[in-house]
Amino acid sequence: MSSFDHSTPIEQIGQQMTSLRKARPEAMQGFGQLAKAAMALGVLDEKQKELIALAIGVTQHCSGCIGFHVKALRRLCCTRSGLEDRLAVCVYMGGGPALTYTSEALAAWDAFEPVTA
Repeated sequence: MSSFDHSTPIEQIGQQMTSLRKARPEAMQGFGQLAKAAMALGVLDEKQKELIALAIGVTQHCSGCIGFHVKALRRLCCTRSGLEDRLAVCVYMGGGPALTYTSEALAAWDAFEPVTA
């Protein structure tokens, strides 16, 4: 089981991006607009898009991405079995390195509290 703490890095990333937002506001606004457009409701719902984003984070070995997207999936009431189903595809497509980051995604799942209404 991974001992990686996902809560702290996603908070730190947000804090550290403050200086970049000040230094390069157009670039950061552009990224924000891209994210908003990509995640806008379309044929796929928000949960499906977050599962895709998580899969990319796992296969690209991005711990920060894993934390952000697992937290969003908890908010969107994703089930653990739904998460595990997608993670199996990540291992299939990404091999051993993706397997390691899959364990991080499962650890993040356990670390983040489910969101209750």
